[in-house]
Amino acid sequence: MSGADILHRKHVDGLFRAHYHWLCTRLRQSLNDAAAVEDIACETFLQLLQAPSLTAIREPRALLTTIARRLLYQRWRRGDLERQYLQQLQQAEPIHAESPEELAQRSQTLTRVERSLERLPGKVRSTFLLSRIDGLTYPQIAAALGISLRSVSDYMTRSQALCDRHSANQSLNRPPQNKRSA
Repeated sequence: MSGADILHRKHVDGLFRAHYHWLCTRLRQSLNDAAAVEDIACETFLQLLQAPSLTAIREPRALLTTIARRLLYQRWRRGDLERQYLQQLQQAEPIHAESPEELAQRSQTLTRVERSLERLPGKVRSTFLLSRIDGLTYPQIAAALGISLRSVSDYMTRSQALCDRHSANQSLNRPPQNKRSA
């Protein structure tokens, strides 16, 4: 770890000690969920820690508010998407009820995908999730994570390769479909 990294960590630590409780109080004005407030506050400081050196911050509360507000908006968008999806599910006619085996297989597949994503480095995983879950464009992702467009493209290529490998493994492990003869 370089001296600059240590200085950066100490600087963020000082910001955390000085402004964490203030940020939580500020977030409580928008959220009634104490756990969500703490999650967003912690994620705000985590993003500061992952950012390039920030030793010359003139208005730390303004920066913290901006990052936290962005995270809050992402949370609200995700909640809106979840509600829309659930509403569509309720309105849709069920094609067929899944068997317990199919549900178990789907759960196992999701668990494997989650483990695969967890193996990706933080910014690669964040890039993938911001693109696929939040629907952000590459320039928006670059701005949100403080990286170049080229990095966004490279990270998406890496995560897509992981998805392709996972998909190929799934097709190899899938039992053959029963074909009915006429």
